[in-house]
Amino acid sequence: MTFNHKELEPKWQKKWESEKIFKTTEDADKANFYALDMFPYPSGAGLHVGHPEGYTATDILSRMKRMQGYNVLHPIGWDAFGLPAEQYAIDTGNDPAEFTAHNIANFTRQIKALGFSYDWDREINTTDPSYYKWTQWIFTKLYEKGLAYEAEVAVNWCPALGTVLANEEVIDGKSERGGFPVFRKPMRQWMLKITAYADRLLDDLDLVDWPENIKDMQRNWIGRSEGAEVSFQVKDSDADFTVFTTRPDTLFGATYAVLAPEHDLVEKIVTADQKEAVAAYQKQVELKSELERTDLAKDKTGVFTGAYAINPANGEEMPIWIADYVLIQYGTGAIMAVPAHDERDYDFAKQFGLPIKAVLAGGNVEEEAYTGDGDHINSAFLDGLNKDDAIAKMIAWLEENKAGTRKISFRLRDWLFSRQRYWGEPIPVIHWEDGETTTIPEAELPLLLPKATEIKPSGTGESPLANLTDWVNVTDANGRKGVRETNTMPQWAGSSWYFLRYIDPENTEELADKAKLEKWLPVDVYIGGAEHAVLHLLYARFWHKFLYDIGVVPTKEPFQKLFNQGMILGGNNEKMSKSRGNVVNPDDVVEQYGADTLRLYEMFMGPLEASIPWNANGLEGARKFLDRVWRLFIEEETGEINAKITPEANVDLEKSYHQMVKMVTEHYENLRFNTGISQLMIFINDSYKATTVPKAYAEGFVQLLSPIAPHLAEELWHRLGHTETITYEAWPTFDESKLVEDEVEIVLQVNGKVRAKVTVAKDLSREALEELARDNDKIKEEITGKTVRKVIAVPGKLVNIVAN
Repeated sequence: MTFNHKELEPKWQKKWESEKIFKTTEDADKANFYALDMFPYPSGAGLHVGHPEGYTATDILSRMKRMQGYNVLHPIGWDAFGLPAEQYAIDTGNDPAEFTAHNIANFTRQIKALGFSYDWDREINTTDPSYYKWTQWIFTKLYEKGLAYEAEVAVNWCPALGTVLANEEVIDGKSERGGFPVFRKPMRQWMLKITAYADRLLDDLDLVDWPENIKDMQRNWIGRSEGAEVSFQVKDSDADFTVFTTRPDTLFGATYAVLAPEHDLVEKIVTADQKEAVAAYQKQVELKSELERTDLAKDKTGVFTGAYAINPANGEEMPIWIADYVLIQYGTGAIMAVPAHDERDYDFAKQFGLPIKAVLAGGNVEEEAYTGDGDHINSAFLDGLNKDDAIAKMIAWLEENKAGTRKISFRLRDWLFSRQRYWGEPIPVIHWEDGETTTIPEAELPLLLPKATEIKPSGTGESPLANLTDWVNVTDANGRKGVRETNTMPQWAGSSWYFLRYIDPENTEELADKAKLEKWLPVDVYIGGAEHAVLHLLYARFWHKFLYDIGVVPTKEPFQKLFNQGMILGGNNEKMSKSRGNVVNPDDVVEQYGADTLRLYEMFMGPLEASIPWNANGLEGARKFLDRVWRLFIEEETGEINAKITPEANVDLEKSYHQMVKMVTEHYENLRFNTGISQLMIFINDSYKATTVPKAYAEGFVQLLSPIAPHLAEELWHRLGHTETITYEAWPTFDESKLVEDEVEIVLQVNGKVRAKVTVAKDLSREALEELARDNDKIKEEITGKTVRKVIAVPGKLVNIVAN
């Protein structure tokens, strides 16, 4: 007998929704628990089976915590601005807002069909003006504090398309769409000074319970380095430049310098005979992406400027080159090259016949760069010193001789915040004709994204908003003319603070009420894919720290615990994708097997953090288990509760039940859902073997099952005689004393060889053990006709009869 999921699941979903069963409670006498999913981008493709994995995990925790007496905040929303909707609008002429609304409706239908216990009253949408009003408000505050500024930044410019392209839209120097040439072109951009928070973003990782590999990824991205900034004078010129190095102790081995091709100094120092070659190389570099330029495997390229720098340590001349592997946006846009002790510098020096001078003992620089440690050589006052002592002495020398200074540097760059797109939050800024730039007053927010009958590139590199002249051109009360900022915010903007708006989504006066923020922050558990390990999480932490500094939020960090679920792969162990034809639609699974089966299967596939291939056989197995549960509880003929479930106790199930409650609770808490489900299965197996199942145990099992398979659990709970939802029933508890083993398996030996194994009472005496052994048929057979010389009985372990 099987249950009818097509009837049962919609029935309970309808009841949950109509009665607002999952509306967030805010009882003052309860503890609070905030379970957060990384909210989805509502694509045209809809959900795939990878989405529900993380959503089911947070739902299990949320349902358990409600039953444990917590106020639970478990919300959902939509990260709905972004490039795909804009591209669709450009290609079809349709409104991206309508496209997005259609996609959200589809996602909502799919998510509700999976039975997640979201509080839909708190649903947010980053494209809703009532939401992005506060995204814009945060930007104005960043601007007020000097953390938002404009700068000339090289971007991917495609003249044929008349637009700026994201890095992922450029393949081998050409546009992904159309295959047109793409050039690096400096353009005015908005930047956010995330570097001002670099130290705190690094240090405060110690405050959160995150996977260590994710912390390491953020540490590496921030890239804190201690070293020195060294100044180099250009020979026969008043020009100079600085480099940052973590190894100032190797300055005596610096034999040439390299500037980024875009460095301002290049035009000033290039000699007449090198001008043409330098200009040609600069033009060539414009066609390369950052990834292409820094690829360690590629052939080294560069051009000599004709100019020389003076090494401040020894006064020697160093030729100044330009090369694409030095990026203007990293460090100072210049490096000192120590080819003897750096592989990339070594390859470059070999390629162009530049001098190589060893300053560390231990290698053979005729053969390869020596990158290990060693005492200093060929370094005057540093000779014989180890690395740390030499660094300290060189920095002191540089500072004393005004040739450099101690410096902490970060790999982290300021956040390029503007996009030349239509479908994004308008940046609330006006550029006035007198040169002043102002943000829009708070009272005038939100600055609405204007409707556009046609979305097309401006042709100038600005966003399509530049075409809407009626919107762009403004005049203030005094007749001063200005133009609105036409760049829009990146998709990262709305996702950098959305978890705050869930706390108070209807507030029109402030981002969120302070008392409510204090109640719910930080987020207790945040579950999502590891692909967001750096950018989203770093940007969200940055904005949160800024909001903490201006008194909006009460915590230094937004997410106390982070967990990254693994990826559900195609059956061939490849990532699911349309092009591979291996995408599994959850709609099909729900139709055939039911939402509870899908939830159970995805949690039972393996550890939540593991990437595991989809397996239809596993889906069948999950459904069979739920059918088995149904048959244990429900009489096939009558549809009533099975007569096997009775009010009476059954000591045979006592240990199994209490073990299940203990282990399931612990495993759910620790996100080990697969092993928690195993305990549920063990109890069901034991219940089938038992003559009766106490109703209290049956009810406890249903409660433990409910976070995984909520529809089936609600139905069984109802049939067990309850009229209220299972959602707020008290979570089962266990009795530790019932878990104690009262029986033990011992071995029976004759002359040290095992002849039998028996289960006995744990506290059986030596005398009783000896008697039991002598009465055992196998032992009798072994000792018949022999004289028993000695009997060794060890309670709880063995009996050994010595006989001959």
